[in-house]
Amino acid sequence: MSSAAKTVVVALGGNAILQPGQAGTFEEQLVNVDGSARRIARLVSAGYRCVITHGNGPQVGNILIQNEAAAAQVAPMPMDVCGAQSQGMLGYLFEQCLINHLRRLAAAVPVCSLLTETLVEAADPAFAAPSKPVGPFYSAGRARELALEKGYAMREDAGRGWRPPWAPTSC
Repeated sequence: MSSAAKTVVVALGGNAILQPGQAGTFEEQLVNVDGSARRIARLVSAGYRCVITHGNGPQVGNILIQNEAAAAQVAPMPMDVCGAQSQGMLGYLFEQCLINHLRRLAAAVPVCSLLTETLVEAADPAFAAPSKPVGPFYSAGRARELALEKGYAMREDAGRGWRPPWAPTSC
């Protein structure tokens, strides 16, 4: 690849990887990632350097639900660790799919994934009232049930359904 190659950033939302209405199975997410990777591989084979970034709200939410459901048998992990777990899973899926598509296009380009971390101020008042919803979408009725049963502070999310905002943890 030429040093004059243009770099593009491809930003995928977590809902592009686990789409609303899907159960979140490995196969569903793999198909969604593979479709994106196929298109990104075409950009790479056309001479672009690509940086892929992705959201992971639905995936982290599902991991948190798995934590809660298994808490009696396995110690649950904090949200930041669940975020890293999700990044690793999605990075792995993107690497595998992208490498496979690049091979089909005879483009010998290295691919790697990175886990990222954001440093935030521990005293940030936003920690007292989290507003970023993560996880699956629920109907208004199910959201009311979860609020009563589990104490979740459910929030309506852009007309797509109800989700709980999760408070991040810090080291």
